Amino acid sequence: MSRRVVIIGGGIVGLAVARELLARAPESAVTVLEKEDGVGRHQSGHNSGVLHAGLYYLPGSLKARLAVQGIRLMTAFCREHSVAHEICGKVVVATEASELPALEKLWERGQRNGLRDLRRLGAAELREIEPHAAGLAAVRVPEEGIVDYPAVCAALRRVIQSAGGSVVTGARVERIRETGAGWILGTTAGDHECDYLINCAGLFSDRIAALAGVARTVRIVPFRGEYFLLRPEAAGLVRHLVYPVPDARFPFLGVHFTRMIHGGVEAGPNAVLALAREGYSWKNFSAADAVDAAGFPGLWRFVRKYPSLCGAEVLRSFSRAFACRSLQKLVPALRPADLLPGGAGVRAQAMHVDGTLLQDFWFEQRPRALHVLNAPSPAATASLAIAQEIVGRLPFVDRAGSTGLRPVKLDSS
Repeated sequence: MSRRVVIIGGGIVGLAVARELLARAPESAVTVLEKEDGVGRHQSGHNSGVLHAGLYYLPGSLKARLAVQGIRLMTAFCREHSVAHEICGKVVVATEASELPALEKLWERGQRNGLRDLRRLGAAELREIEPHAAGLAAVRVPEEGIVDYPAVCAALRRVIQSAGGSVVTGARVERIRETGAGWILGTTAGDHECDYLINCAGLFSDRIAALAGVARTVRIVPFRGEYFLLRPEAAGLVRHLVYPVPDARFPFLGVHFTRMIHGGVEAGPNAVLALAREGYSWKNFSAADAVDAAGFPGLWRFVRKYPSLCGAEVLRSFSRAFACRSLQKLVPALRPADLLPGGAGVRAQAMHVDGTLLQDFWFEQRPRALHVLNAPSPAATASLAIAQEIVGRLPFVDRAGSTGLRPVKLDSS
């Protein structure tokens, strides 16, 4: 039986879901609604371009399972569609003795999550790989890499359209009305009717869910991550991806160095509250978004819980010298003059009313709808695996049916 399915959001997750649905239920009429004039314009096109292998995530969590599966699916997709990517590897570096137990725990977590060929490195071995990195020890993650995510989105759009799906841009969803048999969506590009609704609206996923009658038990709080670019003369200080051991006391990963797929090296990011859900600089301000965030008790509880962290993140935004000192823990030869203004992205992070951040992906399912309410990093890497997970939950899809991307068997050996 043919189903009309509308997917709200033309980012990488929404596009991946459309592709997977057309592969597994080709009789479905699938439409992606995107409010911008192109696909992948926000989180999907404003991230660091890293392929995350799943080192950090709690074993057994959706993030862990889907990141490990997702990076293998994503690299296969990039090879098939000639999307620029490189599996260059990453090192996670302990710069102080106090970080060594946490580094060991990361290695154990990576083993449990099924990452392949992890290596423990001593200081001398680290410097063979990254001559300018400071560290007592490190873990090398050879499966990680870099990719052109906007090109992935463009390729997904082509696949969807060639399979008979539709991607409608300039279609901002403003109203959602449930009918006896499905939904009517009022958009800036006209009304769309469907039998089943999938909400992949990213930064606006909680508001879209509310339009569909789902209580806002969590709130999207937009955190902007700002990057520096290393000047070309300093780019040789970093060969691959260089990350710190994350501090378990804090919810953010910490500043790091990232090679980019089309050349150059990024350094950062910080994490500051964005004054607009699509606020890529301090100049971007939305009164509605600011009031929404300020009126959410969870945000103030978060600030009270992490006052020093919040202050340091803001200071890194305004002080290149302070940001450089943070980065020098990993690469001591870096100088403030080596840092040039770079890009920024806004992370759609779901937060509980008690101020805690949702750490795992979170999907909320209703009889005729599924809402993706938390899909921050590594969602871009994991998008094809997330799509398999979502489509596998749909009541009208044969769970044993074929898929455009064969599931990857996780192997911890």
